[in-house]
Amino acid sequence: MAANETRTDEQESIDPIGELVQSDETESRVSVFGHPIHAMSVAFPVALTFCTFGADLIYWWTEDGFWARAALWASGTGFLFGMFSGFSGTAELLLVPGIRARAMAWTHFIIAVTLLAILGANWGHRLGGYEAAVLPYGILLSGLSVLMVMFTGWHGGKLVFDYRLGTSKGS
Repeated sequence: MAANETRTDEQESIDPIGELVQSDETESRVSVFGHPIHAMSVAFPVALTFCTFGADLIYWWTEDGFWARAALWASGTGFLFGMFSGFSGTAELLLVPGIRARAMAWTHFIIAVTLLAILGANWGHRLGGYEAAVLPYGILLSGLSVLMVMFTGWHGGKLVFDYRLGTSKGS
């Protein structure tokens, strides 16, 4: 593109998959009164992932066992809520043709499954002794989890806001 040319919003939002027969079939099939369960449920594991990392950092600074115990509970609850959110997201991926047709949806799925494995490993690591588990591996797993949840969330946001997947009848 030449320096004097500008891109319009219409040019940037061209969707090559949009020409496929079932690409407009992206409305959520796993919902409550039209509200997609996956989109509603991801807030909990995201928040709990950040809480786990925060509790680890505070434990590292204060050596107060309360924060190590809080990180144990946050990591376990985040993992369990993440599994629930993952099941609803997987159902959306498999049941909705317009979502299945997009490679970015599969990328989001793979990253999210990897994130769930890290969240589960973080929780499992802490079950043997939550204070001893924080340093160094617990805090490293928590930090990695935060990075992964941001990357996964970014991909999910692109699917929702750019392609309107799982929330509407398409663009």
